[in-house]
Amino acid sequence: MKYFVILIIFIFSLNATEPDAVIKVEKSVDSRAGISIVSSTDTPIKYKKIVNKLLKADFSVSGHFLVDSNVTQANYNSLPVTLNTKTQYTLIYKFNKTTAGGATLDVKLYKGKPKKQILVKNYTVSRLEKAPFVIHKAVSDINAIAKYPEIDWINRYVVVSRYIGAKKTEILLADYTFTYKKVIIKGGFNMFPKWADKEQKELYYSKYGGDKIRLYKLNIYSGVKKLITTSTGMLICSDVSKDGSKLLLTMAPNSEADVYLFTAGSSKKLTNFSGIDVSGKFADNEQNIIFVSNRLGTPNIFKKSISGGSVSKIVHHGRNNGSVDTYNSQVVYSSKEGRKSFNLYLTDSSGSQTRPLTSSGINQYPRFSGDGNIIMYIKRLESGNQIGFINISANRSEQFKLGINRIQSIDW
Repeated sequence: MKYFVILIIFIFSLNATEPDAVIKVEKSVDSRAGISIVSSTDTPIKYKKIVNKLLKADFSVSGHFLVDSNVTQANYNSLPVTLNTKTQYTLIYKFNKTTAGGATLDVKLYKGKPKKQILVKNYTVSRLEKAPFVIHKAVSDINAIAKYPEIDWINRYVVVSRYIGAKKTEILLADYTFTYKKVIIKGGFNMFPKWADKEQKELYYSKYGGDKIRLYKLNIYSGVKKLITTSTGMLICSDVSKDGSKLLLTMAPNSEADVYLFTAGSSKKLTNFSGIDVSGKFADNEQNIIFVSNRLGTPNIFKKSISGGSVSKIVHHGRNNGSVDTYNSQVVYSSKEGRKSFNLYLTDSSGSQTRPLTSSGINQYPRFSGDGNIIMYIKRLESGNQIGFINISANRSEQFKLGINRIQSIDW
């Protein structure tokens, strides 16, 4: 356990408490479609604020819409000509709690001048607390109707592990804004959740206790869990291949952490260094791995072919580079640049074309969306952590209050 704690400190480096500033390059107004939001007078006041906030955030972070900040009100069945909006699109919605404890969202979308109705749809959810998901689904449908590139990532779960005490953690599910949160694993030391499939039906997680560390696979719908493998020292699933057949594990059976390829019930050692090699990620159509190592004295980002060969460094600045993630040949990582500053950088697997994504503050745990267009990250503040999103192609960003201060690990 002592060696495990040292490795945890290495992987996640330092915490701090000063705010950060995300680099924003606003996309041209002309390239985004204007949209106005109209709240139905039938929607209870206590729900209007949160629904309006989520709709604005979803449209904004998509990079495809310029949202009118002034949300007006009207009867849901108002004629289009009475909706006093001047944007290309007008959305009127009605949100209500059902008698069974769920929620309904009715939407109508109008386009052009004069306004022509192009979408009318009803969304329902069985539990009120899951209402954020019907709001996200409505926005992704509107995005599709407008014929923009898909933004289905807003419909996905985020899974996060948080500390609740000494050697005690909980694993939660959340929507991407963390408006919805639900504990799914509790009791003991459960860490490093990682989605096992793109459909988000199953996930891997490590359970620490006794003299063995166990890697489990859990079906979040049935509750059935399966023991995958065990190890001593350390055991983390850091990445899963696209077809789900191969895992990248960090293990330290002999007090030396290395990256292993696990497939068909057996493991193959990919790195061999008398120090610390962790956080392996598939890259370049799963032909290479990107990982974090202290082989040059301080944590940095390296690349190696799965079939063998030499190791090459791909980051050539900073003295503490970690919290890495990949999407094919794209690499995002966090770099320490001062006593209380970690910034995010985007590069490729060769280490060329590196550019900053943030400019100050504590920005860590970057994770790519399933399509590689969005980067999710944690922003640490004195007032509490925030969850941030950067739309790489549209140069848009959005942040939400996280409500979780002691994060151990996160996946999307």
